[in-house]
Amino acid sequence: MASIMRPGLLRQGFASPAASQRVFSTFTSSTARQSSPLIQQLRPAFARSAVPKATRIAAFHATQRQQILPPLPQKIEGGVNTAVPIPNPDYTHGSYHWSFERLLAAGLVPLTVAPFAAGSLNPVTDSILCALLVLHSHIGFEACIIDYFPKKRIPKLRALADWALRIGTVALGVALYSFETNDVGITELVARLWHA
Repeated sequence: MASIMRPGLLRQGFASPAASQRVFSTFTSSTARQSSPLIQQLRPAFARSAVPKATRIAAFHATQRQQILPPLPQKIEGGVNTAVPIPNPDYTHGSYHWSFERLLAAGLVPLTVAPFAAGSLNPVTDSILCALLVLHSHIGFEACIIDYFPKKRIPKLRALADWALRIGTVALGVALYSFETNDVGITELVARLWHA
């Protein structure tokens, strides 16, 4: 069976008679002597010392002893026959929000290309581009927070992430405003970097 599935293991296990004898001697315990002769013949192939270390270590694994992240607290609410609560319909957080996100993302495309295609670097266009970039980034990060920090399970961490996002969005808006009014602006910076 081992030679069919992994013939390299048998070749590595029996590379030299001394190595195979050394590996086989590690498995000659009282249980190994009581097992069948076929199992005793195959045991050296599966010995840890017979297999190179590179093939024994998985590149990425998460076992019970080494979990990447511990699971969140589990809590069962209701019983088997309890209906799932249906949220109240809200167009502001539903289809209107989705449409606004898509229009915002689509509006960024011409605002990014227009200043360079037309050849004029207008400060009004530049400020609209900066405002839309701030909104687009805020909505994207907010969606990530909603997905990965459920309010029902980890409310304190969710509140902390929401406030960190709000503070970061305000700081980015202030920084871009300062850069637009006191310096060259985003499109002029990109143009200078492109021709540098």
